[in-house]
Amino acid sequence: MTPPSKERDDGPGDTMADQDDRSSEDIQASSDEETVKAEREEDGIVGLLDDETQTSSSTPPATESGALPNRYREILREQADNVSDEGSVNAVPKRVGSPIDSLMSVPDDSPSVQGSVISSPSSSVLPSVASRPGLSSPTPSFRPFDRRFQSRISSASFIHSPRSSSPGFLTGHSRSASLSSNLLDRDDTDTPSPPWEVVRWTRLKKLNGQAFSEAGKRNFGAPTCIAVSASIVLGTTKGIILMFDYNQVLKTIIGPGTKAVESGAITAITVSADHTTIAGGHANGNIFTWEASRASRPFLSIQHLEQPQLQNRTVDGHLPGVAVTHLGFLGTRHTALVSADDRGMAFSHLATRGTGSLGRTVKTTRILGRYPNAAPPAGKPLKPSTVLAFSPLPLGNTERATDTMGLTAMLTPYLLVIVSTTPVAQTQHKSARPKDVAHHSAMTGCLAWFPAVKLKVPDPVTGSDISKVKLVYCWSNVLTVLDVDEIPAENKDKPPTLKFKARSRWKCEEAIVAVQWLSRSVLTVLTISQRLIVLEDRTMRQTEGFDLINKFIYHADLFSKQLHTLVEQLDEDDTSMHGVVADAFYMSLKTYKGKIFLLGFNDVSIGSLSNWADRIIALMENGDYVGAIQLGTSYYTGDADKLTIGLPEDTSLRHSMVRDKLMEIMKASLKYAFTQRQKDKSAADDNHVRELCETCFTACHNVGDVDFLFEEMYEWYEDAGVEGIFFETMEPYILEKNITIVPPTVVKAVVTYYVTKGWESRLEEIIVHMDTMTLDLDQITLLCKQHSLYDALIYVWNQALNDYITPLIDLLTLLVPLMSNGDYMSSGNMEDEIYGVNALKMFPYLSYTLTGRVYPTGEIMDDATASKAKAEIYWFLFSGNSVTWPKGSDRRFLTRPDQHTEPSFPYLRLILKFDAPSFLSAVNEAFEDSFLNDSPDKQVNGGIRGDVPEEQIFGRTVDRQYIVSILLEIMNPADFAAEDTIYLDMFIARNLPKFPQYLLFPGSTLTKVLTGLCNYPGTDLAEDAQLSAEYLLSIYQPPDANTLIPMFKKAGFYRILKRQYKVDKQYGKLVQTYFEDPADRDAVFECIGDCLRPQSGLNRRQVQEVLDAIRNNARALIETNPVEAAKSLSGQPADVHRHVLDSAEDSLGLQFFYLRTLLEPEKRDGESPANPDRALIERYVQLMCRFDPAHVSDYIGLVQSVNLRLDALLPTMEETGVIDAAVVLMAREGQIKDAMDRLVKHLGTLESALQGVLTGAQNNDKAEDLQSGAEEILRALQKYVHVGIWLCQGQTKSSRKANSVQKKTKSSTSEVLSPDEELWLNLIDAAVQTTRQISSIIEITGTAENGTLAHDTHSGLDDLDKDKLLTLLRSLVQHTFTALLTTTSSPAGGQGGGRLLTNAGSNLSFLRILRAFLTRAAASSPNLADLRSVLASIFSAYAYEESILRLSNRLLERSLFVNVKQAIDLRQRGWRPRGSTCEACGRRIWGPGVSGNVFEAWEEKQAREEEWKAEKKALVIAGDKGKAGSGSDVSQAVSDSKGKGKAAPVASDSQVEVDEAAPEEGAEGQSEAVAKPREQPLGPLVVLACRHIYHQNCLDAYQSRPEVEGKTRAETHAREYRCPIDG
Repeated sequence: MTPPSKERDDGPGDTMADQDDRSSEDIQASSDEETVKAEREEDGIVGLLDDETQTSSSTPPATESGALPNRYREILREQADNVSDEGSVNAVPKRVGSPIDSLMSVPDDSPSVQGSVISSPSSSVLPSVASRPGLSSPTPSFRPFDRRFQSRISSASFIHSPRSSSPGFLTGHSRSASLSSNLLDRDDTDTPSPPWEVVRWTRLKKLNGQAFSEAGKRNFGAPTCIAVSASIVLGTTKGIILMFDYNQVLKTIIGPGTKAVESGAITAITVSADHTTIAGGHANGNIFTWEASRASRPFLSIQHLEQPQLQNRTVDGHLPGVAVTHLGFLGTRHTALVSADDRGMAFSHLATRGTGSLGRTVKTTRILGRYPNAAPPAGKPLKPSTVLAFSPLPLGNTERATDTMGLTAMLTPYLLVIVSTTPVAQTQHKSARPKDVAHHSAMTGCLAWFPAVKLKVPDPVTGSDISKVKLVYCWSNVLTVLDVDEIPAENKDKPPTLKFKARSRWKCEEAIVAVQWLSRSVLTVLTISQRLIVLEDRTMRQTEGFDLINKFIYHADLFSKQLHTLVEQLDEDDTSMHGVVADAFYMSLKTYKGKIFLLGFNDVSIGSLSNWADRIIALMENGDYVGAIQLGTSYYTGDADKLTIGLPEDTSLRHSMVRDKLMEIMKASLKYAFTQRQKDKSAADDNHVRELCETCFTACHNVGDVDFLFEEMYEWYEDAGVEGIFFETMEPYILEKNITIVPPTVVKAVVTYYVTKGWESRLEEIIVHMDTMTLDLDQITLLCKQHSLYDALIYVWNQALNDYITPLIDLLTLLVPLMSNGDYMSSGNMEDEIYGVNALKMFPYLSYTLTGRVYPTGEIMDDATASKAKAEIYWFLFSGNSVTWPKGSDRRFLTRPDQHTEPSFPYLRLILKFDAPSFLSAVNEAFEDSFLNDSPDKQVNGGIRGDVPEEQIFGRTVDRQYIVSILLEIMNPADFAAEDTIYLDMFIARNLPKFPQYLLFPGSTLTKVLTGLCNYPGTDLAEDAQLSAEYLLSIYQPPDANTLIPMFKKAGFYRILKRQYKVDKQYGKLVQTYFEDPADRDAVFECIGDCLRPQSGLNRRQVQEVLDAIRNNARALIETNPVEAAKSLSGQPADVHRHVLDSAEDSLGLQFFYLRTLLEPEKRDGESPANPDRALIERYVQLMCRFDPAHVSDYIGLVQSVNLRLDALLPTMEETGVIDAAVVLMAREGQIKDAMDRLVKHLGTLESALQGVLTGAQNNDKAEDLQSGAEEILRALQKYVHVGIWLCQGQTKSSRKANSVQKKTKSSTSEVLSPDEELWLNLIDAAVQTTRQISSIIEITGTAENGTLAHDTHSGLDDLDKDKLLTLLRSLVQHTFTALLTTTSSPAGGQGGGRLLTNAGSNLSFLRILRAFLTRAAASSPNLADLRSVLASIFSAYAYEESILRLSNRLLERSLFVNVKQAIDLRQRGWRPRGSTCEACGRRIWGPGVSGNVFEAWEEKQAREEEWKAEKKALVIAGDKGKAGSGSDVSQAVSDSKGKGKAAPVASDSQVEVDEAAPEEGAEGQSEAVAKPREQPLGPLVVLACRHIYHQNCLDAYQSRPEVEGKTRAETHAREYRCPIDG
């Protein structure tokens, strides 16, 4: 934020100014980017819905199929042909739980376990229909046993329906853009303009003809500004004011013949609150006011300052030649004005009462700015300034305290300042420019007040009937609305306190040049590109926007001359700077009573926003009655911009205004549309009628007048023969329960239409969502039976007739022809199959009803209805006999009409024979309902009286025990196949643990249930059967459980077996069972770990059984997971591990991972395995050589305690090339020389390999591969050289220990090398030979490149990084020599690595090795040039390292010196005391007026210090080792102190004498300087860290007080002090 410049603030209110715009920072800044983003998101949603609408309209709905039975046949045929038709146009919709879904859900190649049972010769009883191949009902074979039934309608949400959604939820009409801010033109789109004009502009032709004609401009001058009140007032370039009425009659010409025309152009104009007085500001700084009724002479004349007045500064006023750019009256007064000019100065003008203009004097007071000749403020640069915007607060229609304060708002480039001018000028508010102003944007500023007004309806936000004063101001592109709250003063005579709060903020896409209030809640904004934007105040929503570039709005450059330095000195890094100063537009845009007045270069225009009624009428006149209805609906619901279009915010008022208009529009639209359709039938457009229908439905739904749809609108569509469009539009409203009551005539027509179309399933959904009281029951029930609409049929019987038995009889009737002697005998006819599919709906019906839900919607029944329905169904199924239904009729429903007798429980048997699994699933749900509890409420509910029907009495006595007993009696193995009885077994097993208090069975029955579960008929039921057996065993313990174990094994019930073995503590069998369970094999490790841990409590026999099981399954164990296997057996003997490893003899990888986990576990406890077996370790090392060769040598070093056999490991190491490990192992066995020979041999092998790479590279162009290959071999050479160094160093150390206890018997100059020296010699020789050979090859190649061969051939060697290769190569010898020097140098020498060469001279061992090496090299190679180059490079590297070390040391010492010097300087500077007197006693301590000869005392102290220094220097020269300066004064202690304290400063005007008896300073942060005045000895001084200064004896006296002594501690030589003031 740019800090406010001080030169603009020397008015009377400067001291009260708040430099921070706290209020503007506290508010939430909302940007237009966020608004546009939100609009785009809304557009995205609308677009998505539009896309869905287009998709659904372009593709016929999936439910629009032919007759349902025909589709079933097609589906079954297509399944037989293995052709999927799900994506076709006529595909039947797949619904969850529907029969069609079950038909289509199972592919042809699905396994049919039941089929295999049927073909078995041992099975003579057919399973139920649903369990046979070819019919795929929702049986438990294909789903979990306890799956819940779902009806097709309740489970399929309307939102996911394939048909198009209701138009009430879409924005379908193309003109809906007119309803929202989508109307606003965007940069990237060309939005078509609406048929109405957002602002209706009227050009004032008569006025323009007088003011803008050539004659008018010649006589009066060109208009420069406009003011609007009861008249239209124009100011001109010739200083004349033109006053027009609203009939465009020029009423008054002000100024000719007066001094005003000599003052230059009118640059500012204003009208008083009572419209009688006009003021004009001129270009030369003069101001004149005129009474409209007496315009011959000025009412007031306010002249600019003359030159003497300007120099003497005796009065205030505008400068000569500076244009008055802003002007305004204060309140109701004609003699009080405020003005501002373009130099950044503002004034208040107050005229005294008098007679005539000559009798009045004007007092002018400066309220903002600085005169040019005024002295600039100290230390602050002057910034150019101007007043960008300026306005006094106008009057509202109610009296407020602010009316008399003369509030004036001023906007400069840096500050918003609000001052009150009455009774005295005083700054009320300041705020700086917002931080979120666009960087380097155009500099603009504008503002506008809206006064407090009396409201007809209290404000919904504040609840007050008087609105607050509001100020809107803009800087560049940021608009802020400021609320002004009045806080009454306690003294009524004083003005109130004003509280300013920035409430709303909005960011425009470009700079704003003018702003005005259209109404209390609507703003209009003019941008720099002459675009007019309409905003709603509270929401800051941009409701309208359009270009006015064609209006040629008048603008002038008023500010760039004053502010040009800000633009010319633009700093790109300063984001607060502006790139350009915009022209002024504020004088050209005014508003008055909701109208917009525009001053152009060529005319004046008046604009008014079109209101809501105008917009609707414009659409109707344009022929877009659909758009008019949509627009009216949006006005009714409040989605449109209410405030902008003149609608009230109160909902009830808005509804009453719009409702009648909307109904009128719909009536007229329907009449017009169908009249035109009747006139020209060939041009009839059903899409247009459909769009009109959707729009009217949406409107009526929102208005709440559904009767209009059926009383008037339906007749139009019926007469035109397009009632189908009406029905299809109505359908989603019925499904969403927005329309529930439909007249019977319309229902009949709907049925006829949907049946004709073949949309029976959609019709079914419509029926079940309607109020059944409006339905023709005979017609509906007949229709549902004809077209197999059983969901709707059940709903109608249940809801309309409260009958729950008849729907069940209707469904069972479908089965009677299909069942012969109770068994399903298919004739092969597809109609029979369809009947079976429809009959499957009984199961979700039973499930819903027996759990108290309405079928198929899923709504909850009331208790009385639910109780009646459940009792009737239980009576029907479990009464045991065939029944006569309805009661009183002679129609007995028989399941075997061709036989003379009916079996017991005929209906139950029929259902079980048809689909036993589904029935048991439905009963499983019903068991969870409390109706089956033995509660007295069930018996009393409704009263047991004589009028209670039989079915109610019987049904209420049914309980769970009775139901299960009947099922056990009926479903015996003689009548039902195992495919059905298995479900009864699962049913009993699962419900017994849930309801033990209601179910009671003998043990033999439960044992039979267990046996049945173990003998499940198909593998797809295995998991369900095992889970059911677990349920049963949780509550039932069979007496002969062990006899059931073989049966559980055969069935594969491993979880049960594991539980039983744990209970019986048969851990061996438990482990064996884990191995046999394919689904839970990994859990065997946890089981083994639990069994074999020491705290498991297993005896020796049990542990042995576990180990035997592990041995028997060792291969499976290690194959499952070798890592976990090793962890679980980590504590077992070696023979167990060997057995496991031998079982995986053909899989070396498994053995390796097993042994790695066993022998190198993750060190969780920091311990290695105890007593490792040597054979296992050797086996592990052999495997490691193959799978992890890099780790072998490290591991061998870790297992030194185990005597590994060299002969067992060496062949494997040689074979796999793990030479470093072989060397380490040979060295441990004492074969040092052989180890070195083997190492040298391997170095030679690597050398040969590198030579081969380099020499063979001449025919290879892949330099990258060559480089990486060569580097890899060189790093291998380095690795093995380090192995050799390790070998030599180890031998050297051991030989030193051996020689240290023996006396030297040989001369130290013996030429015979010791064994360890021989090792060093061999290693050095090998390293040097390798370096010499390889470097010669590389250098020869480099020479060839520069020689004559360079142009003949190009090989891969040319692109090699030879410097890098040579560096790696020479490091071999460097490392070897460095290690040799380090090892052979004397430890007592204490020399660093940089002095090794110096030590070499006194190291005979090193010299002997070097001499032997040179001798051997001279004998083997007569030319020592190559050797010399190698050694020279080595020694030059050593010299370079030493110089680097010395340089680093010097830099470190210099840096340390600088830091220490700074610390000393800071310490010597000390702390400056806060004052010159003691804080305790108040006597002066230092500075002018201090008592005593301080300067002489200081000179004596300096002399003593010099004397002491000389003595100390003499002692040092003399070599005295004693401690000097024992009698030194405290100054030394102060200067040498290690504490935080600082010495007291020694000022030139106040010196202090040193007191030799002063104690040392404390360590807490106190600093002491000592003073001993001759006249008044006061002792040492103490300066504390808080800069308070005391006499030391004053502090001692304070600390010796009892209440202080416990908190501080005083010592002889070090004393702690705490400040009594700051603690």
